[in-house]
Amino acid sequence: MRRTNVLVVEDEVMISELVCEVLEENGFEVHTASTGEAALNYLDSAPQIDVLFTDINLEGRMDGSALAKAVRERRPELPIVYCSGRYSPSAIAPLMTRSVFVKKPYDLGDICTLLNRLAGPAY
Repeated sequence: MRRTNVLVVEDEVMISELVCEVLEENGFEVHTASTGEAALNYLDSAPQIDVLFTDINLEGRMDGSALAKAVRERRPELPIVYCSGRYSPSAIAPLMTRSVFVKKPYDLGDICTLLNRLAGPAY
């Protein structure tokens, strides 16, 4: 059975490592980027990504909201999960279609369930 491929975009190393470890333990194929620019480069070279999981606050010229807009132009069908401890959904409105906002701190078990649902055929 094919594993769900998730691109995790998080610039805080400890958070990224924890999220990736839990996702891998729960059967996901995890890919990482620490900036929006790196995430776009990865997506352009890796069409197998099923879900984008991005923080809103990212280092570099592109935050998670701008990343989502750029991704939507390239991959209109790709589900996107935004997360932030600083912003609310209304602060980054309008959210992209086929996207979900999750407030930090989040429960990683809930994130696994959400990613599986978003990557499924019914979403």
